[in-house]
Amino acid sequence: MSLRGKRVLVTGGAGFIGSHLVDELILHAPETVIVVDNFFLGKMENLAKASNAFEGLRVYREDAGEYAAMENIIGSERIDVIFDLAVKPLPYSFTEPEGAYITSVRVASTLCSLLKKGFFRTLVHFSSSEAYGSAVEVPMNENHPLNPTTPYSAGKASADLLIMSYCRTFDVDATVIRPFNTYGPRQNNQTYAAVVPITIKRILAGQRPYVEWDGKQTRDFIFVKDLVHAAVESYLRKDRTRHRIVNVAGGKEVQVGWVIEMLARLMKYEGEIERRSKRAADIARHYADISLAKELLGFEPVTDMEHGLRETVQWFSEHYPPSKIEHYMQG
Repeated sequence: MSLRGKRVLVTGGAGFIGSHLVDELILHAPETVIVVDNFFLGKMENLAKASNAFEGLRVYREDAGEYAAMENIIGSERIDVIFDLAVKPLPYSFTEPEGAYITSVRVASTLCSLLKKGFFRTLVHFSSSEAYGSAVEVPMNENHPLNPTTPYSAGKASADLLIMSYCRTFDVDATVIRPFNTYGPRQNNQTYAAVVPITIKRILAGQRPYVEWDGKQTRDFIFVKDLVHAAVESYLRKDRTRHRIVNVAGGKEVQVGWVIEMLARLMKYEGEIERRSKRAADIARHYADISLAKELLGFEPVTDMEHGLRETVQWFSEHYPPSKIEHYMQG
């Protein structure tokens, strides 16, 4: 299977992971790459590299859950394959739970319906490890129970179940990849930011970084470039991945407190780390079994965490220097 000459659509393609996926896709010589993004968190500057390198990139400012709009875009652009990353982020659950839940479900429902009707051929859907909830057994393979703890994660789990039901009922060509905690350059650093960009942002601004809970809660981190490479492989090897859910992660259990301390060392921060209370519905433990990704995708995470964090710090330091710090902290 090849992407050469294919017409590809990426929902959420102007976001953190989506824009890196666009960069990866254009290396495979598609005819066009279409981005659909409502710019809730997406930014046009995330696509600057791809836009300069590839004339076949086009962007639609649209909600990927709007059926009529997606029918029109997919039909007029004659799309072959869709990579679905459209989502409202996890922290959005705490202020707008209905929106966090329904976004994932609406987008999945829209795309499944259009896939069933033949508007495009293949769907690669991005899930989330949050669908598992806290680990009840480790390492966590794809048969781990689904126990979502937030409306966001409930929406991700529901979308996965819907897609798999279409696979079983209608034999559609779809794959679900389930990333664990992704980090790297371009990660959202403003409202709804995650631990890595929050910590970098605060240190750059001369503020104390903080750790929630006791810092011993664990995650399995994956560098964004490793993730998008695996996502493309899931399409290239779709004879193996069709109708499957596949974990993509670093395959290592890492304490959140260690991540914050490593960022402090990399940024030469010598002050105190503030302690805060546990976040509502926080997950105690994540550690992925990535043996299926290795088997089906030939996947092997190549970026160790210290190197990935160093590259991430460098990117944020270059894009948010002290001269821009006041504007930066408005987020």
